[in-house]
Amino acid sequence: MPLAYLHYDVFTSDPFAGNQLAVFTDARGLDGARMQRLACEMNFSESTFILPSERPGTDIRMRIFTPHVEMPMAGHPTIGSTFALAHAGVIRPGTTRFVFGLNVGPTPVDLEWQNGALAFAWMTQLPPKFSPPLEARAQAAAALGLQLTDLVPDLPVQEITCGVSYLMVPLHDRTTVDRAVADLTALKTLLTGDSAVFLFSVDSGSSGQSVYSRMFAPGLGVTEDPATGSASGPLGCYLVHHRIVAGDAARSIVSQQGVAMGRPSRIHIAIGGSPEAINDVKVGGQAVLVGRGEIVV
Repeated sequence: MPLAYLHYDVFTSDPFAGNQLAVFTDARGLDGARMQRLACEMNFSESTFILPSERPGTDIRMRIFTPHVEMPMAGHPTIGSTFALAHAGVIRPGTTRFVFGLNVGPTPVDLEWQNGALAFAWMTQLPPKFSPPLEARAQAAAALGLQLTDLVPDLPVQEITCGVSYLMVPLHDRTTVDRAVADLTALKTLLTGDSAVFLFSVDSGSSGQSVYSRMFAPGLGVTEDPATGSASGPLGCYLVHHRIVAGDAARSIVSQQGVAMGRPSRIHIAIGGSPEAINDVKVGGQAVLVGRGEIVV
């Protein structure tokens, strides 16, 4: 039977930028194995499958798959699916909060509207968990085709999770971020489980962004991702925890990602609480519909 999907570009307001997403708006009757095969066929970094709510306190159930694995949660699929459900009329105009049932549990999204259309969405993520700093800094640099001196010396290479774990690697400037080349085999030996690596610089250049970033996830089947919402929450927590960003600026962080791939994205991050006790993590952005179709299954 034909299975309909919507194709969104996420963390952008411009078509053919940001991160691609396939949203299967009615996945009833599909099991996990079929969802995984469909995500592999789409070959986007992630695809989502919308199902009826399975637990109280949620509006809908959603499963998220990369081409290789099912995810516990993810940012650009949640933001993009929010826009897709608003487009489909599942989320009614003026709704201020919608709760997804994800594998990590209920996940609220706050919505902003303009002229009856969804204009912006903020996803709430779990509070951060920080692992001890990585001692093998030279190994981390080498796995990215860089030298130890390319890393910011007084900032740790550190794994952080707000639902999905990322190894945060602070680099000196945008040029160094762009110069990185991932050795996927070396990264797999460096990372734990399905962790991914997120490299960034607070050198904003002339763009006015807070952070300039890239992400590699060999364990998830994603060579490089143009916009990673699930890494952006940990990124904001890293910046606040290590006092790189403080005060009101913690509520208005913007990460520019995907430039090296030719798919620039803008990911908004808002962090609440103190550096020692972060208690509010939000990641937000826009999305634009670029296509629709059917797969015969």
